Amino acid sequence: MNLKLRLLKKGAEAHLYLDDWFGMKVVKKIRVAKSYRVRPLDEHLRRFRTAHEAKLLSSAKRFGVPTPTVFDVDLGNFAIVMEFIEGVTLKKLLPEVSRSERVRFCRLVGKCVGLLHSNGVFHGDLTTSNMIACNDKIYFIDFGLGGFSMEVEHFGVDLHLLLRVLESSHYEIANECFSAVVEGYRSAFDRADLVIRKVKEIRMRGRYVVERRISK
Repeated sequence: MNLKLRLLKKGAEAHLYLDDWFGMKVVKKIRVAKSYRVRPLDEHLRRFRTAHEAKLLSSAKRFGVPTPTVFDVDLGNFAIVMEFIEGVTLKKLLPEVSRSERVRFCRLVGKCVGLLHSNGVFHGDLTTSNMIACNDKIYFIDFGLGGFSMEVEHFGVDLHLLLRVLESSHYEIANECFSAVVEGYRSAFDRADLVIRKVKEIRMRGRYVVERRISK
C-alpha cells in the first residue's frame, strides 16, 4: 500500500484514506474484500460498486449538486480517487449555528435532494454525516448505496431516512430542520408532494410494525 496513505475512516464496505495525488490532497476510497463471499463474486461486486458510485458522484455534480470531483477510478484496486472537501459535516454544524443559518442550510439540502431526485438519482444513505458544509455549499458524499431510479419509493426512503436521522441526532431542532428541507425540496422537484406523501406512508409502516409488537 502507498505509504503516503493515512486512514481517515473504516466503513463496512470501504476504507477512506487521505492521500497526495499529483500535489493535491485527495480521498482514496477503497472497497475491501469480504471473506464470506466467493472471491470471483466478491471482486465482481466491488468493481461494479466502485464504478457505479463514481458514476453517481459525477452525475450528481452534472445536475448541479455539489459532490467531490472524481479524479480517477481504479477498478483493478476497487478504488476511487476524489477531491478532499475541507469542511464540517452537517451533523456537527446544525447545533452550532443560528436558527436562520440552520434553516438556510436545510433549505439548501432540500434543494440539492430535489435536484438529485428530479434527475433520477437517489442517494441511499441520506444522513447529516454524509453532507459537508464548505464555502457556503453543502457537498454530498458517499453514494455507495445510491442508484438511478424514477420510483417515488426510492425518493421517499431517502427523505424518510433523513427525517429519522434528524429526529435521532438533532431531536430538539428536527421539525424545524425537516420543514426547511421540504421547502427546499419542493422548490426543485415538481413531484415533491408525491414523495412527501410516500414519506408519511413509510413512516406509518414502521409504526404499524411497532404497534403489532406491542399488542402481542
